[in-house]
Amino acid sequence: MKKELVFKKERIEIRSHLASSYDRLIKNDVSHGLGLEKKSLPSKYFYDSRGSRLFEKICALPEYYPTRTEMSILREAAPQIMEDFTSGDIVELGSGANWKVRMLLDAAGQERLKDLRYVPVDVSESALQDASEELLRIYPELEVLGIIADFTVHMDLIPSERPRLMVFLGSTIGNFDERARRDFLKGAAAAMKPEDRFLIGFDMVKSRDTLEAAYNDEQGVTSEFNKNVLHVLNRELNADFNISHFDHLAFFNEEKQRVEMHLRAKRDMEVSIEGLDMQVEFRQDETIHTEVCRKFTESDVRKLVGGAGLEIERWFFDKKSWFSLVELKL
Repeated sequence: MKKELVFKKERIEIRSHLASSYDRLIKNDVSHGLGLEKKSLPSKYFYDSRGSRLFEKICALPEYYPTRTEMSILREAAPQIMEDFTSGDIVELGSGANWKVRMLLDAAGQERLKDLRYVPVDVSESALQDASEELLRIYPELEVLGIIADFTVHMDLIPSERPRLMVFLGSTIGNFDERARRDFLKGAAAAMKPEDRFLIGFDMVKSRDTLEAAYNDEQGVTSEFNKNVLHVLNRELNADFNISHFDHLAFFNEEKQRVEMHLRAKRDMEVSIEGLDMQVEFRQDETIHTEVCRKFTESDVRKLVGGAGLEIERWFFDKKSWFSLVELKL
């Protein structure tokens, strides 16, 4: 796949693998998802620059436990993780903001930063560049290679000539369906070498009240985040979604052990998507399924990683066992 140099200066380089394919991908995803009987859109289209800022706000909300819980685990685990990783690439998949990787870099210590390279991989060019430049201001000794790509299909584009600590945090793996989770981990395992490690966050099953509160905050930030996908479609595909005609809906599906996010139509309507030459009809109360957030048990995690041919090296929990970080190897 052709790559495009987006930005380069001393100790930082950003390359895009999406420049030639993003338009095709979003058109295929949207025409397919909105053409289904039960409409859906991929959650990756939440994350333009606006969506990334909204998600940062979500992470600071009192109801949203995953970020602060994961960070508390990472704060304690980082010294152990970095003790064994003395040089190479820290590859963060779906990087977004840089709060979490900073814990790993701080644990490495200033003297070792010159032997490390940070490789963030994200679909949002603006979010990746902003976060990378901020990180370099904090750690001027660090080298940064940003990759604008969809890591679910572009894992082979991530540099592999040096040892890698791959980092996939936030329980983003819970946003995949069962088949996609399995395929993603198998692809990661196929791309790994014996010296590589893979650190993944898993949000664990807990009470319905706690889960549903986390995705229905009182300030309505998650609602705005969910609706941001419609802003993206309006901009990228010249659609005419009226955002006010949709409600945010999030609930825990106990049978499937996942929180589901939807956008629910408040009235009958027809939406034009000029970029697809497509008209989409909505009935009142019909939904667009925008995200799944799967929650895991220990047994689920062991079965998932074992099925991908990976082994659990270390497992880190918070005191309530609400969240876990799992370090994997071949």
